[in-house]
Amino acid sequence: MCGIAGIVGKSPVNQILYDALLVLQHRGQDAAGIVTSDSKKLHMRKDTGLARDVFRTRHMLRLRGNMGIGHVRYPTAGGSCSSEAQPFYVNSPYGIVLAHNGNLTNAEELKRDVFVDDLRHINTESDSEILLNVFAHELQLQNKLRIDEQDIFRAVEGVHRRCRGGYAAVAMIPGFGVFGFRDPHGIRPVVYGKRETDAGEEYIIASESVALDTIGFELIGDVAPGECVFIDVEGHLHTKQCAPQPVLSPCIFEFVYFARPDSIIDNISVHKARSRMGKKLASKIKRVWPSHDIDVVIPVPDTSRTAALQLANHLGVPYAEGFIKNRYIGRTFIMPGQQVRKKSVRQKLNAIDLEFRKKNVLLVDDSIVRGTTSQQIIQMARDAGARKVYFASAAPPVRYPNVYGIDMPSASELIAHDRSEAEIEEELGADRLFFQDLDDLIDAVQKRGKSLVDRFDTSVFDGVYVTGDVTPGYLEELERARNDGAKEERQSRQDETVIELYNTA
Repeated sequence: MCGIAGIVGKSPVNQILYDALLVLQHRGQDAAGIVTSDSKKLHMRKDTGLARDVFRTRHMLRLRGNMGIGHVRYPTAGGSCSSEAQPFYVNSPYGIVLAHNGNLTNAEELKRDVFVDDLRHINTESDSEILLNVFAHELQLQNKLRIDEQDIFRAVEGVHRRCRGGYAAVAMIPGFGVFGFRDPHGIRPVVYGKRETDAGEEYIIASESVALDTIGFELIGDVAPGECVFIDVEGHLHTKQCAPQPVLSPCIFEFVYFARPDSIIDNISVHKARSRMGKKLASKIKRVWPSHDIDVVIPVPDTSRTAALQLANHLGVPYAEGFIKNRYIGRTFIMPGQQVRKKSVRQKLNAIDLEFRKKNVLLVDDSIVRGTTSQQIIQMARDAGARKVYFASAAPPVRYPNVYGIDMPSASELIAHDRSEAEIEEELGADRLFFQDLDDLIDAVQKRGKSLVDRFDTSVFDGVYVTGDVTPGYLEELERARNDGAKEERQSRQDETVIELYNTA
C-alpha cells in the first residue's frame, strides 16, 4: 500500500506536496520521495523513512518548480531500501517520473517483455519501475518530438492492454504536465481536485480526498476505473476513458482498515461505512446471542473506534476507551519478522486496568489478519482483570492473500486460513468470537442504491480475484515470496550490502 500525489500549481509546489504526503503517511511508512519540475529540469529527493525525516530544509529548497509528484511507500515487493523508493525516473522518451500504488499481477511476464521486446532495463525489484517502462514504451511508439494529451491517453490505453492487477499512478513529464490513471477495475483509490488562486487554477491528484481537504483543494471526483486525468503546464484539465470495459471494483479493505476515516472514496464516506459496519455487527450479535452478558465495549485503537461506538450504541452497552496507544509505533502486520511484531504490540498499546477489572469485555477490531496482535490484546485484557474477554471483528475472516498492493502475509500465516471460526476462537484464546458476515460488510460499505460501485474486490475474504488472472501457481509463488522467512532473508541481504558499502567507503 502506498500514497501518491501530483500537483500542477501557479507557484512552487514543494511545500504543498510535502503537506500532502504527511496526510497520506498512513499509507506507507517505509520511504518517501518528491520530484519537482522547474521548466524542463527535474529535482528529486527520496529516501527510506517517514516524510518528516526524509525532507529537511536543504532538500526542500532544492525542490524547485511549479509542478511535481510525491510518494510514500511501504513495500509489497522488493525490500526496505532506498533504491526501491519512488518516484522512479526514465529518461526516454522526454524524461518521465512515476509514482505507483498497487501491484501488477503479471509483473514477471511484463519484465521479460520490457527487456526482450521493448529493449528496456529494469534495475529494481519494484513493479512500479516496470509500469513506468511499459508506459514509456507505449508513449515512444507515438514517435513524435512534441506530444499532446492525446498521445498520453493512447499510451495509457497501451498500459491497460498490457498490465494486469491493481494500480493507481501519478506521473510527470517536464515541460509538459502531470497525469494520473487508474486500472480498469479501479481497485486502488485515486482522486483529483482544484483550487482557485489569484494566478489561476491549480490541480491536484492524490490517493485520498483527505489530502485535498487539508491543503485547501476542492474535490472534483474520483479518477474513474480506466480513466486518465491530465493537467498540462498551463493548468488546463483533460480527461479520457482509456479502457474499453471498465468495471468499478474497489478493494473493500480500504474501507475496513487502510483509508483515513475522513476520506471519501468512490463517493463513499469511509467514516459512514465503518459506522454501518458497527451496526451490522451489533445486529449479528443480537441475532446469535440475544442473552449476551457483555458489560462494556472497548475498541482496539484506532481504526475500529467508529464501528465499536456504533456497535455499543446498538447493543445498549457502555462504550469505553480501554487502551492507550503509543502513536510513534507503526502498523504491526506490515512489520518484518514475527518476533519484532510480537514485541511491537506491547510497545504500541497499554491497558487501563479500571476499564477491564471484573468485567465481561467485548473487544472490537477492524479485522484479524495474522492473529498475533489479537492474541496479545486478549491476554492484555485478562491481565488487566477482565472476567471474560469476547472479541469482534468488523470484517469477515481474512483467509486469502491480497495480490493488488496490500502487503498481507502469505496464506499460511493468516490465522483464518484453513481454520473454522471455532478454531480461530480457540487459537486466539477468546471466550467468544464474532466476525462480520461478508454480505453485511458489502451492504455496510456500498449503502445500496447510493453507490456507483459495480462490485467490490473482496478477495481476502472469499478468494475471488476480480481481475480473473490469479492462478493457484501465482498464489504458490506469492506464498514463497511473502512468508516471514523470505522477507527476513531479503532484508539480511540488503543489510549485508549496506555494511559492505560502508566498510569500503
